[in-house]
Amino acid sequence: MNQLEEKFETVQKAPEFKKNSQVFRFIGGNLVSFFGDQIYMIALPLIVLAITESPLSMGIVAALERLPVLIQPIAGVIADRFNRKSLLLVCDLLRGLIIGAMGALHMNGSLWMWEVYVGSLVIGVLTQIYNTSQFASIPRLVQKKDLQLANSVNTGIFNMAVFIGPGLGGILVSFFHPGWALLLNSVSFFVGFLTVLSLKLAEVGHGEDPKTWGAEIKEGFVFVKNQKPILYTNLAMFFSVFGTTLFLTMMIVHLKLSVELSAAQIGWLLSIGGGGAVVGSLVTNLLKETFTYRTILFTAGFIGGISIILFGISQTFISLAIMNLVGTISAAIMSPCIVTIRQVLTPDRLLGRVQATSRFITWVSMPVAAFLAGVLGEHVSTGFPIILGGVISTVATFIYLHPSLNSQVVE
Repeated sequence: MNQLEEKFETVQKAPEFKKNSQVFRFIGGNLVSFFGDQIYMIALPLIVLAITESPLSMGIVAALERLPVLIQPIAGVIADRFNRKSLLLVCDLLRGLIIGAMGALHMNGSLWMWEVYVGSLVIGVLTQIYNTSQFASIPRLVQKKDLQLANSVNTGIFNMAVFIGPGLGGILVSFFHPGWALLLNSVSFFVGFLTVLSLKLAEVGHGEDPKTWGAEIKEGFVFVKNQKPILYTNLAMFFSVFGTTLFLTMMIVHLKLSVELSAAQIGWLLSIGGGGAVVGSLVTNLLKETFTYRTILFTAGFIGGISIILFGISQTFISLAIMNLVGTISAAIMSPCIVTIRQVLTPDRLLGRVQATSRFITWVSMPVAAFLAGVLGEHVSTGFPIILGGVISTVATFIYLHPSLNSQVVE
């Protein structure tokens, strides 16, 4: 056994999944944080519309939130060089403070758009670092054979929040000041902070002679290039993420301005989709027993892309809810598969960089897509960027047919 294998064996000293209290605490903390995020997702667009009445302003906010994807390669080195638990704690703490301040300012009628822009950008930076560090931490909490299950449960918990959060968020925004929604999201980050604080995340050395930052970033890109299952899922997601960003940026604005749904109706519509997504994320394990990643990713991606197109042309609550349900089920099936492929094929010392490199490749177009959605929504219609996004996402799924995804990547 070589030095790397010895280190990986040390990391794998975790109890069976059903007896793993640490991973359940971690997932429980994620549930609370995810719950707050869903309320934030409804509240922020409505706050921006209340201040500016402009779809373009929402596009700018969304673009600023996604702009920090450009620092992903650096975030990967940070996650591999520094204590990941400390990074998670700092990111949760700062995000809670910033969103809480935005909520309090809006309740006092003193929140300016420049403050929303700056807050969105900083939150975006912290979220990139947090997500990369979280991805790299999960393999240290569970045994290798439980990675697919852990990722499926974590995605299921996220979708449970998607199921419950938007409906309650819509009601909260309808009956109370939207600033309360941001304050509630702020509290969720502090709960996440306390959860991470309770975890034992042992650090593993990653080499005796640290490389330069540039060399470490390059190492991540080279590894992704050589691992074809990771490379081709990233290429497919580059295009599909562009399409889904067009959709997600305009979704709330479209439902509010064009379809004329109330905040409560928007919340319930999103919650219906979240309920289906819970099932989708948990059924992934069953699908993996019969089908290859190639079949699962192509089929779910194609169906999801078509659902976005139909969402863009639907005008009734029922049809919109059905299309959102189908789309979120598809996304929930795909997500654990892609995450597990990356984690299983990547050694511990590269986990942060490979995840960051992958996210850089797949998310680099998100700021452009978000801004474009705002422009198209302002000057064409709010439905047009949604339909365009669905077309792009559907076409992108054919990349998943690459032969490297036709084998059982995870044994």
